[in-house]
Amino acid sequence: MPRLIHLNGPPGIGKSTLAQMYVDKHPGVLNLDVDLIRGLIGGWRDRFAETGEIVRPIALSIAHTHLLAGYDVIMPQYLGVLSEIERFEAVALDAGAAFWEVVLMDTKERSVERFTRRGENDELPWHRQAKEIVERNGGPALLADMNDRLIDMARARPNAVVVPSVAEAVHRTYEALIAVLERGA
Repeated sequence: MPRLIHLNGPPGIGKSTLAQMYVDKHPGVLNLDVDLIRGLIGGWRDRFAETGEIVRPIALSIAHTHLLAGYDVIMPQYLGVLSEIERFEAVALDAGAAFWEVVLMDTKERSVERFTRRGENDELPWHRQAKEIVERNGGPALLADMNDRLIDMARARPNAVVVPSVAEAVHRTYEALIAVLERGA
């Protein structure tokens, strides 16, 4: 049975990195990185939230199509609103797939610090743009609030599995993710 694996977590925790590591080792799995799709929509930098309203239905459609074809989807995306998670869960179930929730977590303080350090050693424009967007919308206070919402969300979702994400230990975090995903596969 195909799976829609929602890899949730605060910004900068390593979701995209782990999702890419996963698809690199699992042929046919789609890395549905919603933020990359967002970058394909004109004006997204100035209209971040509005663009999200355009991108979400596109991501739902892509996930549904890939799952119907019999392939897994991994989606590295912070979702802190229950109704948004439920939309992706409904798409998975409609496609005859399982919905898996994995939440990557570190302490709130380390999560905020990791986001502020993100992109220091790379040239990905998305990292700089994300930092600018977060700064315009509250900076560390916004990140702390996102972290709190995520904790509440994980508590409200009994099937969500929390995986500790250790800074500078990507391979150890990946191994913990794989252990979770292989339990019920």
